[in-house]
Amino acid sequence: MPNKAIITCALTGVLTNPKQHPVPVTPGEMAAEARRAFEAGASIMHVHYRDQREGMGHLPTWDPAICTEINEAIRAACPGVIINMTTGVVGSDYGYVLDYLRACRPEMAACNAGTLNYLKTKSDGSWAWPPMTFDNPVSKVTDFINVMKAIGTLPEFECFDVGIVRSVGLYLENGMTGHADYNFVMGVASGMPADPELLPLLIKYKKPDCPWQATVIGREDVWTVHRRAAELGGNLRTGLEDCFYLPDGTKASSNGVMITALAQYAKDAGRAVASPAEARKIFGLS
Repeated sequence: MPNKAIITCALTGVLTNPKQHPVPVTPGEMAAEARRAFEAGASIMHVHYRDQREGMGHLPTWDPAICTEINEAIRAACPGVIINMTTGVVGSDYGYVLDYLRACRPEMAACNAGTLNYLKTKSDGSWAWPPMTFDNPVSKVTDFINVMKAIGTLPEFECFDVGIVRSVGLYLENGMTGHADYNFVMGVASGMPADPELLPLLIKYKKPDCPWQATVIGREDVWTVHRRAAELGGNLRTGLEDCFYLPDGTKASSNGVMITALAQYAKDAGRAVASPAEARKIFGLS
């Protein structure tokens, strides 16, 4: 019997402008979008949090009070849903992110597992933004793992290239963590490409018997990777953080229609979609 597919919805992302794209910002908007995704089959919501001041919704917030209010609104709209909180920040000042985890105590959280030069060029070859290093040295990864252990949060290891996938195996061997849930992040211009042919290699180089999923960033090239991930037994993720377009190329009006399309890929692969209770059992969450 094929394994059940756990579907994550990445609701809004870190900087997408709500004036340009239909991303939710307020607790009510976040709850409504989560509900649409939940009804379509998502059992996990990967959540970024936005500044609630008027006109500032394009900016992130790490205020535990706001984050808790949004989490509670999502849970009320989606009974039993699993919250997976973001943690990614650049630089050596990240204590406030550890504090927000301690305050909110989610069941799951992202754990960015290695460093990447985060680059993109425009059509004329100039940089789309100033070259940036998304720095995640082992000392920083260790701090996040240790806080997650202390509060009972399951880390989801974000892997932007093959070396980071292999590094997670070394974290296991070293005893930094006793569990690895791999998230292959594909489609960043300076990271792993959104290429379905890469998935079997990534599966080969992860540690055996560890769950995995693919986060696929981009436009027309993402859905072939999602289909292959479903066929290969991976868990599945999409949402307005990662992509704005449906398999037929039309722009998505909400997270709900994106999760509907992703759930259909699981069904096409002969797999049922896991409920939140089933996802908790698979991940060993209490």
